Amino acid sequence: MADNPRPVVFIHGLWLHASSWAPWVERFRAAGYEPVAPGWPNEPATVAEARAHPEAVADIGIDEAAGHFADIVKGLGDDTVLIGHSFGGLIAEKLLGEGLGAGAVAIDPAQIKGVLPLPLAQLRSGFPALGNPANLHRAVSLTSAQFRYGFGNAVDEAESDALFEQWTIPSPARPLFQAAAANFVMHSPAAVDTKRAPRGPLLLISGTADHTVPDVVTRSTLKQYRDSMAVTEFTQFEGRGHSLTIDHGWADVADAVLEWLKAQGL
Repeated sequence: MADNPRPVVFIHGLWLHASSWAPWVERFRAAGYEPVAPGWPNEPATVAEARAHPEAVADIGIDEAAGHFADIVKGLGDDTVLIGHSFGGLIAEKLLGEGLGAGAVAIDPAQIKGVLPLPLAQLRSGFPALGNPANLHRAVSLTSAQFRYGFGNAVDEAESDALFEQWTIPSPARPLFQAAAANFVMHSPAAVDTKRAPRGPLLLISGTADHTVPDVVTRSTLKQYRDSMAVTEFTQFEGRGHSLTIDHGWADVADAVLEWLKAQGL
């Protein structure tokens, strides 16, 4: 792989900046990959800039984000691996279902069309955006308390607050509204072609203590692939919350992904 490193595109979800993938980028580069972690459309280059200009990402929806990352993947080539967290996981699934990428990993992925469970914890996590219909076309920020409930519930308060200060940014609320209404919209942007054949392998990962994308939601996502002939696998991280890609245990998740990619020949 060192002579011809495989590209990897990391796709973050709502409320985290693209730079939150920096430790993963370093680890994957050391493992022989050529990783990149681009931001969403119009996302400022730094956390500070993103906080200062929330209007830059207001009204960005799933299709706009997916199209943006699709262009990046097309530029890197067919052997690209997609790794996404939260709404980034949904986008990774969506692109794989469109025939882009050699394989994908969706970590605590936002619910795709067809997923029915809607646990109370997930509703509470999404309330900062969904609680006000006027937020549809806005960018919304979390408070440290809201971040602790949605992301940092499985780590101590000091770590949650540190992660909040380091990585959080305002994010568009529109994807949350689109996902929430997906099962009532015929051509929802949250729809994924789960039956596509052939396609690259897909790994779904859940944290059993996740409030934002509870384990039952990820397991329901797995069921949407039951008629697929392609490799679709699922793994759980016991007691891990939505912060599992950025908290003190991130390396355990990254190493599990690297092992899975190796097993898949990727």
